[in-house]
Amino acid sequence: MTAIEIANTDILSADIEMPNQNVGTFNRLPLAGRSENVAQALSRKQKAAIIVRLLLAEGAELSLQALPEALQTEMIRQISGMRYVDRATLKAVVDEFVAEIEDIGLAFPNGIEGALTVLDGAISPATAARVRKLAGVNLCGDPWDTIAKLEPEVLLSTLQEESIEIAAVLLSKLKVSIAADLLGQLPGPRARKVAYAVSQTGSIAPDVVEKIGRSLADQLGARPPKAFDNGPVARVGAILNASPAATRDDVLDGLDQDDTAFASAVRKAIFTFADIPARVEPADVPKVTKDIDQAVLVTALTAATGDLETAADFILGAMSKRLAEQIREEMAERGKVKTKDGEAAMAAIVAQIRELETAGEISLIIEEEEED
Repeated sequence: MTAIEIANTDILSADIEMPNQNVGTFNRLPLAGRSENVAQALSRKQKAAIIVRLLLAEGAELSLQALPEALQTEMIRQISGMRYVDRATLKAVVDEFVAEIEDIGLAFPNGIEGALTVLDGAISPATAARVRKLAGVNLCGDPWDTIAKLEPEVLLSTLQEESIEIAAVLLSKLKVSIAADLLGQLPGPRARKVAYAVSQTGSIAPDVVEKIGRSLADQLGARPPKAFDNGPVARVGAILNASPAATRDDVLDGLDQDDTAFASAVRKAIFTFADIPARVEPADVPKVTKDIDQAVLVTALTAATGDLETAADFILGAMSKRLAEQIREEMAERGKVKTKDGEAAMAAIVAQIRELETAGEISLIIEEEEED
């Protein structure tokens, strides 16, 4: 059983309205003898305090933040009022606690949000969002943990759309590496304003920061789910990557006429056979070619003429001298290659490069932006 499951058991969720025991009398009890009577005299809140103190002493990590604030406050009050417990009393309390845990056959979450957490992945995001809206559910736990798991694009959009003060709080609650990356993507003037506003957040009360977090988490969680994992630029780029060169050029020319900015972004997203010399490290070429059938490789390199010859020479130059000579001999014997077969072979090499990049085995060189 996890620490949070232990924290949510009945013994730790004792009724706050339960009459208090005489803590002062409890503190004055002797360390030896009368342990069984002492254990029976303890309130459930005092027993809960003993269990929590024992688990913490043993190095257990308890996520008591998920408990209502009133229970957390009561736990602090109970622990602050205790001093010593003899071994026999401790054993009696632990035995009772273990017995209650063992009697639990199945535990269900408390409330709508708990149920949605259990069903996460089993129901659609749209259904979960609708249930939250209808029930007026507030997010439980730390809202900033939820926000930290959001996509960088969503966080960047929030930093751009929210007020400077809210953006400063959001930036302050993110990991330093993520915050630095997002700050670098903001326009210069806004980045400077947000950075300055961060310096003014020292006096913000914790409850205000939590309210901001809950508001942002609720607002961002209410966004409709995306139908596609990737943006339009990435999707069009992926489609054109697998398209014949003639089709790709024709589509890009049309995009240039309709939306120059979108066409430019798509061109940057496209990776073709001709891009290999500029985007692939020579040391990574053997990783790319080792899993490609040599006949396919020979076909692609033979078909790479004209503007594509540079890419073919780059690949051959990055191989071992002996293998390059062998492939050149096969290229000479291969003769003329049909356009369709050549493009299919080149596409196979490009697909292999993309697959290795996705798997993290190679990294493509990022082309620098041209200065105006």
